[in-house]
Amino acid sequence: MKKITILSLFALLLFGQAFGQTEKPIYEIHAAMLYNFMKYIQWPDDGGSEFVVGVLGEDDVFNTLKNYYDGKPKGTKKFSIRKLTNASEAASCQVVYIGKNKSKEFDNVKNTIAGKAVLTVTDSFNLGKKGSCINFKVIDDRLKFEINQASMTSSSLKVAGQLSSMAILI
Repeated sequence: MKKITILSLFALLLFGQAFGQTEKPIYEIHAAMLYNFMKYIQWPDDGGSEFVVGVLGEDDVFNTLKNYYDGKPKGTKKFSIRKLTNASEAASCQVVYIGKNKSKEFDNVKNTIAGKAVLTVTDSFNLGKKGSCINFKVIDDRLKFEINQASMTSSSLKVAGQLSSMAILI
């Protein structure tokens, strides 16, 4: 019963914001979903004091994340929201969001973070299949997300079943 309640609550929070209020801009929806994704993914402990979320492109997503989460606790760490200016800066992050306007940088980011525990979240056609851990996708006018299981595994990330059950698995 507890699992069902948690799953229902997550779905309501995650998708209620995304679809229940169509007046919300897409960048706010992406920021809220990104934050919720982080609750259901486990990173190996790196011992640092910051949990760094980098945003490449999409100033609105960056500003939303910065305003809501920067400096707030994430377990024993604190969120540090950073605006990335190039792919090489992704190596210092635990999460990298690559906006649609910077999707051509995905291969550079992927090469920079190879072998590191970095969650990549993208918003561009086919980047889930190219190796992004999570990719936003619109199907029948509804925002959905793909999870690339092989990318999660190669990044040493563990995904909770609650999140996997709501995703399109690749």
